[in-house]
Amino acid sequence: MDIYDDRHRAFLQAFMARSTMTFEESQPVLAAIISAHESRDIAPEDVTQSTLNDFVDTVNGAISTFDLEIRTSRRQDPKDSADDSTTPPILIYALVNTTSDALTQLATTYSADEIAFVKRVLDYMFEENNTRRSEGMIISSMQAMRLSKAGSDRRRSTNVATQQTESGNAQNLTMQQAQEVMKSLTQEGWLEQSRKGNYSLSPRALMELRTWLVSEYNYEDMNGQMQNRIKFCAACKDIITVGQRCDDRNCPGRLHDHCVRNFFRMQQAETCPVCQKGWSGNNYVGERAVVEAARPRHSRLSQAQTVVASPTPTSEAGDPKLSDEEEG
Repeated sequence: MDIYDDRHRAFLQAFMARSTMTFEESQPVLAAIISAHESRDIAPEDVTQSTLNDFVDTVNGAISTFDLEIRTSRRQDPKDSADDSTTPPILIYALVNTTSDALTQLATTYSADEIAFVKRVLDYMFEENNTRRSEGMIISSMQAMRLSKAGSDRRRSTNVATQQTESGNAQNLTMQQAQEVMKSLTQEGWLEQSRKGNYSLSPRALMELRTWLVSEYNYEDMNGQMQNRIKFCAACKDIITVGQRCDDRNCPGRLHDHCVRNFFRMQQAETCPVCQKGWSGNNYVGERAVVEAARPRHSRLSQAQTVVASPTPTSEAGDPKLSDEEEG
């Protein structure tokens, strides 16, 4: 299927209307398209993964010159895959712009004040709530509402369009307006909300914002030290916002929950893929990191005593509160 024709145009239109699709969601869409094209009935269950892959490859070949691409990523939220399950999380297909600044894209539907609010939300997720002590990368509804008021930014944006938005003209939003923006971003597939009510970036957002996130939040601070707020899974190389981290806080070793099982099975040893120290599985990335950091110190120490750790035990998991310098 290497000739781009009306089938692929219809498939692309369906994607543009949805932004994201799973294989199961694509089956009835492709069945209807193929049925119309071939003038015969095709059942959704007759659409295979290979059929979808062929469509995606052909469409990508046609839209690449327009800086568009259908990309794939697995959902990181563990709610899609129990820890003891061997079934990998759902594969998400997303139509993304490969070069345009995503905040500029949002500016077509959101006001400058709303975009400034979105930037404050992202700063909170990837700076304020993403420290050496706790890599949360989430924001609660209450925390988002508190950001409705414009204030001085911790760090100037490296993006020109964002600088213009934040350069002194940003106005406060009402809490109701901020709530509506968060709701809209969730409905449009940029954000996801957990059962606990915390917001995180969706698979679509992580795919589309990947380049921007790295350039924005991996930077050199005033002391000449690199701040790598965006980290990657050592197994699949995708951005990680939910998963596990090395027991050594200075080590960049990270693994998605859905990558852990296969990775250690192939390695035949539960050691960090970067520093090779023992991997306890009790240090988290995402919402669980925030929950763990909020637990009383004695509770965390009790748990640590029951874990068979590496030859050099990592007592830092039980530290109550690090100084600002340590957290950086």
